[in-house]
Amino acid sequence: QVQLVESGGGLVQPGGSLTLSCEGSLDIFNMYAMSWYRQAPGKEREVVARILRGGGTQYEDFAKGRFTISRDRAKNTLYLQMNSLKPEDTAVYYCNAFESTMPGYNDYWGQGTQVTVSS
Repeated sequence: QVQLVESGGGLVQPGGSLTLSCEGSLDIFNMYAMSWYRQAPGKEREVVARILRGGGTQYEDFAKGRFTISRDRAKNTLYLQMNSLKPEDTAVYYCNAFESTMPGYNDYWGQGTQVTVSS
């Protein structure tokens, strides 16, 4: 049973910072991609940032310059460092692992961690 366990969410004031963590029971460095998604109330889930197997990173426009995705091999953990947080960043943040099993794939999700940005 593959598990992805997020942590690090919480309540933070606008302009503050948080670091989310996602510890996996699978080898996150062997996944085609590891990603952070978020879902705000009443909205669809959207991608935030992605790190590919080779280390390349991709960010949605709202995350560029404020968020940083990274991974730690020794801890087998994915991170999302979030700075200059805004109220509109309030959402449940999910970790995702995309495994290519040519010709198919596996898609794994964590349970999510709540981030609330409010004064």
